Order: sequence, then structure tokens, then C-alpha cells
Amino acid sequence: MQNVRYALTLSALLAAAGVSAQVQPVPIGSQPSPPPAAPALPPVPVVPTESVPYGPGMKINISPDGSKYLRFITWHQVYARYTENNTGTTRAPGKPQDSQFDFALRRSRAIILAQLNSRFLIYTHFGINNQTAVGGGFAPAVDGKKPQLFLHEAVVEYKVNKYLNLGGGLHYQNGLSRMTRSSTLNYLAMDAPITNWPTIEAIDQFARGIGAYAKGRVGKLDYALSVNESFLTNQTGAFSTPLGLGATTGTGGAATNRGTNTAQYNPQGTNHIYQGYISYELFDQESNLLPFNVGTYLGTKRVLNFGGGFFYNKDGMVSRPTTNVLDAAGISAAGSGVSAFNNSANGVQKHDIGLWSLDAFYDTPVNKESGTAFTFYGVYYNFDMGPNHVRFIGLANPGYGIVSGDASRRGNAVPQSGTGQVGYAQAGFLLPKNVLGPKLRVQPYAAYQLAGYEGLKTAAGNQKNVNIFDGGANFYIDSHNAKFTLNYRARPDFTNVENVKYRPEITLQTQVFL
Repeated sequence: MQNVRYALTLSALLAAAGVSAQVQPVPIGSQPSPPPAAPALPPVPVVPTESVPYGPGMKINISPDGSKYLRFITWHQVYARYTENNTGTTRAPGKPQDSQFDFALRRSRAIILAQLNSRFLIYTHFGINNQTAVGGGFAPAVDGKKPQLFLHEAVVEYKVNKYLNLGGGLHYQNGLSRMTRSSTLNYLAMDAPITNWPTIEAIDQFARGIGAYAKGRVGKLDYALSVNESFLTNQTGAFSTPLGLGATTGTGGAATNRGTNTAQYNPQGTNHIYQGYISYELFDQESNLLPFNVGTYLGTKRVLNFGGGFFYNKDGMVSRPTTNVLDAAGISAAGSGVSAFNNSANGVQKHDIGLWSLDAFYDTPVNKESGTAFTFYGVYYNFDMGPNHVRFIGLANPGYGIVSGDASRRGNAVPQSGTGQVGYAQAGFLLPKNVLGPKLRVQPYAAYQLAGYEGLKTAAGNQKNVNIFDGGANFYIDSHNAKFTLNYRARPDFTNVENVKYRPEITLQTQVFL
């Protein structure tokens, strides 16, 4: 057996030698040598020249082509700020406080988005807002602990064709203006003016409504129309109180109650809300998959849009004229509950909420090589919300307690909406790259709001305008995904309309979203 193995091995060696003997080398000079190969250059890493202001988030593809997917988006916005409070503000029960340095959680949100068919879309949006140490918690006005996680949106949508999508649920397909539909992730200024959501938390759920909508694009025209339920206002108090549209003087049998001619939200309002927004896109088209309009593209798009919108709610407000006076018997009967709103003898008048706006948005790269870009947004609002209506709101309000008999004016509250007219504009410029090193981009901005509400009048009847100035800068570490914003605000204190003072606020906001 061993001899057989030796024989086989010897045969293989001889065969290999024979094959190699048949391969003869080419004689030198018989033909030209091929030119030497060009040296291979090392691969150049792909470095994006522009950051993406609203990336795909954390996306899980369910199909190979990515048409079916599950996507997650989450973000936090944290405040560190100094605030000079409105006159008379308390920071704790019985503890007046003129100013403070505090921390707040402006927003903490998450979105789950899924598409399992090119025609169907479902997304869920939940989170919290405006948590401070003194408010925004389980008892929003007086306690900051354990804020309630709640639904912002729960939407299903069906694509009918390339021009029309239909959807329903708790949604954000608002009308009125571009900023009423704004994303909170990519603002130019630190935040929205809040005037862009005039009925927030009164007859909606944090600027969202339960209803149905139609959206789409025809050529360069983008549109969204919706019909929603009107949420109950949850107003309480006797009919004869200021909340109940009257002011009482005197006592006992000599008491009288006179209407204030100041409209409030109708506690019995149940009519539908109709709203819509239409914009014409002159240059680059924007994504309309989700109802979140971008505040600044940081030079990644060239956008010029002109738009207009409306909001209508029949009998959304009520008031009593000053000519309506109730005697002691009428006060007693009217004060028994909101059923008194149904009695025309009590002088109740109903008013429609009618709002409309016109706006323009311009965002463009200025110099591609240096990375500079310019952003502008301007809007005009016309609000009809019944006679003399004015509402005060403070963002992540650091104040507490009652100011001049009105809890809504404490802390950093300003006149947020009301019957009248509002103009708002903002502009910003993205500075060249490497101003603060290779990894940090800087974008200074300024914003100004001028509002005239007929309910803000002196004793002499002169209207006091609302002027709010914001100035600051965004510092981008990774586009809008990781940024700091430093903002200075000059805020009017309307505690005393006869002597409006301006209070400073300095806020550093940290934002990270994935």
C-alpha cells in the first residue's frame, strides 16, 4: 500500500513538471511591455457639504426598498434662564418674588411613525410641555411634579391619489398660518410667538383637534383643510362673576351686576371648527408628509412661499353688554350655573370666532462655499373673538399665584391673543463656516411682534399695543439635531395697563433630537 502511495505521488510531480515545461517565457524584446498601471488613489471619504435639518430619525426598514418602515423620533428642550417677573408674582404660596434663575423642561416628546403600504400612514405623537418647579405638573397652575403624559396626535391617513390625502384622528393639520403648523424642532427663533395658536388649550388639545382633514399638492399649490370638534372649555364660576361676563357692585338686596362687554370662550360651545391653509411654493418644494413646517433650512433649500389661512367656529365666544344689568334677584337666578347662559333675559350674546392670516417665508443659501444662508418669515393676523377679548399666557411660566386679581398675568405672562390685529416677523443669518471652529455653526436672529387688542385700554380709552422683542443666536453642533439657543426677550408687563413696564428674560435652551 505504501508503494502505491509513493507511485501516485511521483506521478503527480512528473505531471506538474510537464505542464510547467510547456509554459515558455516570452523572449525579451519580442513585443513591447504593457505600460505600468496608474497608481491607485486612496478612497476619498464622502463628507456632506450641508447638514439635513430634519433627518429620517431612527428608521427600521421592513421592506428591502424602504417603502415599508417604522420610524421613531424623540426630542427634549431644556431651559436655563433668568426671568424678571411681572409685578406682584409669587414663587410659592405667600412668597412674593421679583425675579429668579430657574430650570424648566419646555418640551419632551416622541413620535412613532409607520407606513406598511404606500397608501396608508399612521403616526402617534405624545409627550409633555412646560414643566417647571412651580407649575405644569399634575395640577398645572400650582404644582410642577409628575406632569401628565398625553397624546398630541393619533392619526391615520390614506392617499387617494397624488393630489389628495385624507386623514383623521387627533391631528395637527391646522389652518390659519404656516407657523400654526410649525415644527417645534427647527425654529429660527428660540420658540414660536404662541400668538400663532390663538385658541390653544381653550377649545383644542394643545393646538390639536379631533376631526378629519384633506391635504395635498397640485402643482406648486400646497393645501390643508380640516373640520374638528370644539373641546369644552371647562370654565367654572357663577354667571355673575367676571368669568361669567359680569361685575357685581353692592351687597344684599342692593346688589347689581352689570355686563362687562368682554367676550370669553363659550362654555356651551359645541359647534365644529373649520380651518385651512394654502401656500404657493415658488422655488423648492417642501415635504408635506407630516404637518410640521420647517423654520429654517440652514441653506439646504431655496424656498419662497406665500400663504393664507382661516379659522372659524360659530358661537365660540359669549359676552354681556354693559347695558345689561341684573338686580339681586336676577343675580341669584343667573348665578345658579351655566344654564343661565341660555336665558336671553340675562343679556348673553354669542359671537363667532373668525380668524385669518397672510404670510410669507423665504429661506435661501447666500454663499454655498462659505455656507451662509438667510431666513425670513412674516405674518399678519386678523382676530375676531368677540368684544374686548384678551388672553394672557406665559411659556413654562416660572411664576405662581394671583397678580391684580388675575392668575393668568403672573410670572412671564403676556397678552397672547384677543380681538384685534397682530404682526410678527423674524429674520436670521447663518454665518460662514469656521467662525467658531469647524464643528460649530452660528445663526444670529431677531424677532418682533406688534399686537393691538381692543381689550387693552387705559381708563381714558386709549389702546395699549403689545410690543415683544426677541434676539439671540442658534449654535449648531449637528444641525437642529443638537443645538444651543441663547435668547434675550424684552417682555411687556401688563399688570397695570396704565403703566406698562418691560421685563427682561435671558434663556439658554439645549435641544437634542434623534
